[in-house]
Amino acid sequence: MTKPIRRFAKSAAPDHAPDHASASSLIEELARPARLASLGPIAARFLYSLRLIALHERAKRDPVPELAVRLGSVEVAAKALHLSQAIASSWPENVQLSCFCSPRLTHDEATIGALLDTASARDRGGFEAQIDGLIRPARVHRLWEAVLGLVAAEARAAQAPQ
Repeated sequence: MTKPIRRFAKSAAPDHAPDHASASSLIEELARPARLASLGPIAARFLYSLRLIALHERAKRDPVPELAVRLGSVEVAAKALHLSQAIASSWPENVQLSCFCSPRLTHDEATIGALLDTASARDRGGFEAQIDGLIRPARVHRLWEAVLGLVAAEARAAQAPQ
């Protein structure tokens, strides 16, 4: 008879039994992709912009002219491009994006959308909580500033006479 390679100590019994119903509902919720309609308008516009920027990068074209037309402002287009670059340099791996026309969000897009929604509400604590452990703390300030720049440009564009 051979001995087991490793023995694990038996842990003390938990004070309560695990709630399998809540665990399975959490798993189901994580498996269901978030939808673009669940985000605020600034976050949704930025995610469409991010998808468009990705298309232009693959085609090796400048995205700013088309972004400016679609967003109605050169400043908003430039801030969207700046934010996309800040995200790309801060994110731990390549950002996964859905197809341009898809109403469903990848997990990365859902996280970015939540960042924009919390920044739109000027909630720095909520912003940091969304990315705690995802990106290095030293990069949070740069990302916060880039998001605020886009939010401010969107606000100015909304107030500009049509």
